[in-house]
Amino acid sequence: MKKITLLSLAVLFSIISFAQKFAYVDTEYILKNIPAYQAAQDQLDNQSVEWQKEIEAVYAQIDKMYKDYQAEKVLLTEDMRTKRENAIVEKEKEAKNIQKQYFGSEGDLYKKRQELIKPIQDDIFNAIKEISAEGGFAVIFDSSANMNMLYTDPKFDKSDEVLTKLGYKK
Repeated sequence: MKKITLLSLAVLFSIISFAQKFAYVDTEYILKNIPAYQAAQDQLDNQSVEWQKEIEAVYAQIDKMYKDYQAEKVLLTEDMRTKRENAIVEKEKEAKNIQKQYFGSEGDLYKKRQELIKPIQDDIFNAIKEISAEGGFAVIFDSSANMNMLYTDPKFDKSDEVLTKLGYKK
């Protein structure tokens, strides 16, 4: 009796799992076909380069201060050496604070990315959600997220459908 029940459950589970519909999208492909995303990414890249140059300039000042200090060290009094060393240390702290402010986990770049890219990602998610509901899909995978999908049948790729739902053409 246990064998029959177990076999019945296995067959029922197989039938249920085969009845589920699956699809996939390639969010990387979708994002590449949205001009607003490309513009936002370019804006972030330009801002990042600008901030990086600012930080490099501060580190160049630190390097110059250190080299000047090394060259003049023998001529300085103990008090003057301590002041110069402290000034160098303070400048290094300033550089690290600027770096953290711009590129830290809650820094300006993160906030700017949230401001520019998150709405686009939300639109994509909502379009995928609508397609899932309309098509009765149980799961929609993202093939661009390194999921090790060994084979995908193109007929289950809903990427172009997402772009169409967002108002973009291939």
